[in-house]
Amino acid sequence: MPFDKKEFMKEYNKQHYEKNKKKIKEKQKQYQQTPAGIKSRRICQWKSRGIVFHDYDLLYDMFLETSNCDLCNVELTENKRNTPTTRCLDHDHETGEVRNVLCHTCNLKRR
Repeated sequence: MPFDKKEFMKEYNKQHYEKNKKKIKEKQKQYQQTPAGIKSRRICQWKSRGIVFHDYDLLYDMFLETSNCDLCNVELTENKRNTPTTRCLDHDHETGEVRNVLCHTCNLKRR
């Protein structure tokens, strides 16, 4: 039987993960708390929700720099749970096109 490098690496990686599972999960948890990890997770969520944009880095910067709701002008907040003033990226659910950065309240009204 010929040597299959792809199968070998798959098995090696599987064993490595099993031996170092706690350490790997801790590193992932730490990364998710960094600015790069937060940005990566947010962009991934946008893509999974069908948001389409030509430059996600630019969109992320625009999202963070927007301090007031584009519709009602309330000051936006960044919360783990949604509150009326939580910053949201409003988009068309059919086309995925980004429209505005809004507060949670205005975003719910625009659906």
